[in-house]
Amino acid sequence: MRGEVSGGTADGTDVEDRPKRSIAARLTTVLAALLVLLVLTLPYDFGRLSPAAFARIPLEALLVVALLLALPSRGSRLVATLAGVALGLLGLLKLLDLGFTASLSRAFDPVLDWALLDEGFAFLSESYGRPAAIGVAITLTVVVVGLPTLVTLSMRRLRRLVVRHRTGTTRIVAALVVVWVACAAFNVRVVEGVPVADTSATTLANGHGFQVRLRLDDRETFGALIEADRYGDTPGDQLLTALRGKNVVVAFVESYGRDAVEDPEFAPQVGAVLDRGASELGAAGFAAQSGFLTSPTFGGGSWLAHDTLLSGLWIDNDQRHRTLLASDRMTLNGAFRRANWQTVGVMPAVTRAWPEGSFFGYDRFYDAKTLAYRGPKFSFGTPPDQYTLASWQRLEQAKRDGNVMTELALVSSHAPWTPVPPLLDWADVGDGAVYRGAAGRSDDKRRNTAQIRADYRKSIEYTLGALISYVRTYGDDDLVFIVLGDHQPAAVVTGENASHDVPISIITRDRAVLDRISGWGWQDGLKPGPQAPVWRMDAFRDRFLTAFGP
Repeated sequence: MRGEVSGGTADGTDVEDRPKRSIAARLTTVLAALLVLLVLTLPYDFGRLSPAAFARIPLEALLVVALLLALPSRGSRLVATLAGVALGLLGLLKLLDLGFTASLSRAFDPVLDWALLDEGFAFLSESYGRPAAIGVAITLTVVVVGLPTLVTLSMRRLRRLVVRHRTGTTRIVAALVVVWVACAAFNVRVVEGVPVADTSATTLANGHGFQVRLRLDDRETFGALIEADRYGDTPGDQLLTALRGKNVVVAFVESYGRDAVEDPEFAPQVGAVLDRGASELGAAGFAAQSGFLTSPTFGGGSWLAHDTLLSGLWIDNDQRHRTLLASDRMTLNGAFRRANWQTVGVMPAVTRAWPEGSFFGYDRFYDAKTLAYRGPKFSFGTPPDQYTLASWQRLEQAKRDGNVMTELALVSSHAPWTPVPPLLDWADVGDGAVYRGAAGRSDDKRRNTAQIRADYRKSIEYTLGALISYVRTYGDDDLVFIVLGDHQPAAVVTGENASHDVPISIITRDRAVLDRISGWGWQDGLKPGPQAPVWRMDAFRDRFLTAFGP
């Protein structure tokens, strides 16, 4: 009997189980502390993400522990819970910032970027399939719910440890405060830009709070900018007089950024396509001049670049985009329409209702359905750019009668940049069925950075090659072809701190058209060099209307 009693305790717990439970409890406490520290010290800039960046002493942690020590039991429980929720939300904000800096080279916008969730789901569905998109959505939902919950539970557990060991905790906090002050005084850093005396959590919260205030104030400011239009009341007979009779095309090339013509890994091959193209076009009587524009966006958000170029306003967020769509601002294509041009939009990536259409007011619009592609999907689930150009030629250009202005969106160079379509003879393109068997998709999950960069380069070469071939094949004396990038590709291609610049070229046989822009300082050819002038993209509309006005 005594042996039986000695093997247990009054609450029925086996003596042998107590050390195991004690170890599990200690391990759980350690993991809770690590989770809280990870959330507090996690960098929110992808460029600073490294193991050494976690070697910091967060002031916010010291302040919370000091508050827990000073409060009675009930108050400390409330503070631990509130602090846990706040830290969980902070962790989510940091993860969002990391994702946005990696892909768009900017921080997450807590006011406007929620609308991008729908765009992101559409991108994943088109590029990797709907099951993959649903899987990512479920994973994100688990993270959004799970992280604040785990951090809150961790803070409550750590509160009990702090209260239980009040004296020891007080000494540790006092010592760390001394170390923090010393590190702050001498600006001690383990890695560049990451001080050991850390206040990044407070800085991040203040920064996003200021961002929210700016967004709210910008509504009124931007409304005034829309109204201040120097060409808003200009009669049609005084607009674009130097382009009468011309077939004007504005073609945006997805992700065609400055790095494509300057990065040593891309420039030799892309440059060869442009130089060879300029030579071939020259033999056909065409000439070109090129420069750079600074895009309002990076790595994505093509519609912001389209808005900016056509409206002459800096549209760098969806709030400005929506405000613009609700206005009567005269766009570049609107100026052509006022001057008695027929206007055409060609958007192969538009697969559903497109509210922008009513604002831009194209006389004829060709989306994915209208273009009637019958081949396999490439890259961003869209038809190859050569097919888009061939269909536009067949449906629109071959029937052109009078002045026509077209906006083209070419998207074969959209992420994930694989697979890249082959260039075909124009007579073979047909309804796209010829591409079957040519769309073998590489295993995107296994691509490393070098392979992604190579695929990006090949996609840019493909689209530029298709454009040059189109102009050489179908271009005539009336054609004025403007080709530009919408934005740089994501940071996985460009690296950190890349510019927002994109190339722009004007191609024509009419030397008088290029004489009109002689004062711009653009360089001859299709490839702008390092010394080519750089304008903000919103400056283009007014410069263009001025150059080709009376």
